[in-house]
Amino acid sequence: MGRAAPIATLFFLFALLVFPSTHSFYLPGVTPQDFQRGDPLPVKVNKLSSTKTQLPYHYYFLNYCKPPKVVNSAENLGEVLRGDRIENSVYKFQMREEQSCKVACRIKLDPKTVKNFKEKIDDEYRVNMILDNLPVTVPNQWGDGSQLTTYEHGFHVGFKGIFSGSKDEKHFINNHLSFRVMYHKDPETDVARIVGFEVMPYSINHEYKQPWDEKNPQLLTCNPKTNNRIQDTGPQEVILDKEVIFTYDVSFQASDIKWASRWDTYLHMNDDQIHWFSIINSLMIVLFLSGMVAMIMMRTLYKDIANYNQLETQEEAQEETGWKLVHGDVFRPPVKSSLLCVYVGTGVQFFGSTLVTMIFALLGFLSPSNRGGLMTVMVLLWVFMGLFAGYSSGRLNKMFRAKEWKKIALRTAFMFPAIVFTIFFVLNALIWGEKSSGAVPFGTMFVLVFLWFGISVPLVFIGSYLGFKKPAIEDPVKTNKIPRQIPEPAWYMHPVFSILIGGILPFGAVFIELFFILTSIWLNQFYYIFGFLFLVFVILIITCAEITIVLCYFQLCNEDYHWWWRAYLTAGSSAVYLFLYSIFYFFTKLEITKVVSGILYFGYMLIGSYAFFVLTGTIGFYACFWFVRKIYSSLKID
Repeated sequence: MGRAAPIATLFFLFALLVFPSTHSFYLPGVTPQDFQRGDPLPVKVNKLSSTKTQLPYHYYFLNYCKPPKVVNSAENLGEVLRGDRIENSVYKFQMREEQSCKVACRIKLDPKTVKNFKEKIDDEYRVNMILDNLPVTVPNQWGDGSQLTTYEHGFHVGFKGIFSGSKDEKHFINNHLSFRVMYHKDPETDVARIVGFEVMPYSINHEYKQPWDEKNPQLLTCNPKTNNRIQDTGPQEVILDKEVIFTYDVSFQASDIKWASRWDTYLHMNDDQIHWFSIINSLMIVLFLSGMVAMIMMRTLYKDIANYNQLETQEEAQEETGWKLVHGDVFRPPVKSSLLCVYVGTGVQFFGSTLVTMIFALLGFLSPSNRGGLMTVMVLLWVFMGLFAGYSSGRLNKMFRAKEWKKIALRTAFMFPAIVFTIFFVLNALIWGEKSSGAVPFGTMFVLVFLWFGISVPLVFIGSYLGFKKPAIEDPVKTNKIPRQIPEPAWYMHPVFSILIGGILPFGAVFIELFFILTSIWLNQFYYIFGFLFLVFVILIITCAEITIVLCYFQLCNEDYHWWWRAYLTAGSSAVYLFLYSIFYFFTKLEITKVVSGILYFGYMLIGSYAFFVLTGTIGFYACFWFVRKIYSSLKID
């Protein structure tokens, strides 16, 4: 009981961080919110986002209508890191009560407001809103009778165009919003649940009856009873000293969609065939490599081991060539073995956090309805996996007969996080310089540092101590005192060439799915096909393991026993191709023009590629480690 209580408390705190009570998401036992007719429906506003700049801004950065008091909603760690800033708004709905030509406010465009609106229109910024935890979307085929409707996140701040015979392109603001709320009504009661939230933005140059009445403004450009325009005055131009009137309509529509399935529309994918093609492509690579490994293990190796064990004298054994001759050197500790221990430990930490995160996602805990949950889980799991990082690095360090386990633990706890945190801090400073809401606040930065120093570092030291105290892993064969001379390799077995060749197939197994991941990150799209992603992850593990084993066998056959680092780098080199692909993606799919935005893109992709290097390198290393121990333990050597 004494041990169970701290564990239960730790899990409870973990759940509070990941799933704060201010967010609703569908889980067994969680009751959705029911609304009676006339119940208030508060609309919340989120960040302004743009795929051209990748710099989010909070909604009231622009001079939009403000409520008497702006209240920030509680946000989890992932939401803050994503740049979400959720606040209340002036838009107030009543359940199943339609409104027409509702005036939100009237503002006058001063020089700063004009400048900000024009800049955000030029950069194609979109406004994000939330109703009952559903993001507002713009259907691109609304009302045309088509069953296939795709959705876009948020609506544009405005647009540019030529109007009234002018030759110059002008800026126009979307100041009228036509909302449509879909609801599913309980057939037995009068309660209903919200299952959809859509908007169509318009630009209307409103005119009103003089003088302006704050309590009951009379618009001349819209009939509140029929929601029809009385006269067409054209779009609302963004011009200095111009008055802009923000209005909105609300309509409600009954829907057969049930509350538990309301996200299906948002997550509808039209490219399932491409994902299946990705899986089949990856499986073909795995089958090809599996065939090669099976041939090596079942035919060549079995035959070699049988013949070698039948040799009667040591002189006959010395006449043999290939991998059998380096048995006295194959387990010789590598150069910079401490650094290898650090990287292997870090890879174990990243592998564990990635695997458990995907399991959470497959179980439905990390659906898009839990905003920021995916990133929060990844950060927290990375912190708690420090125990396994320390254990694996300490265990490997003990095998290499090293004694400074504290130094290894210190480097394991600080090297990778320090590099990532340094890049992240520089990028955050650039975002802060742009006055973007994407800049991580000081409080959140303090939380990250606390998680690192207060939890991750102690866990790494505990794990390293436990791993170092375990008995050392015994080598299956003895190591000679004098290193054996390595013959000159053929050009195709040169370390650089073989390492780069080894990274192609692991990258080839994931690059199609990588396209969708990059699209969801940089083009503001939903990504919820974790079933495909998990399959691709499993295929990546198998591919990294098999290509490393194959190339390691070829290396040992060439009497080159320096396999430790080669195994890590062979699979890890796939990160080079990932970064090269990110460069290709930048120039072919993105429209980023700002220098700061380009730096942010390549900075974050550098972090992602570095993490991918550590992950794949560790998988390849352990696969090769198992393979080498397996084949040399089968030899009978006096």
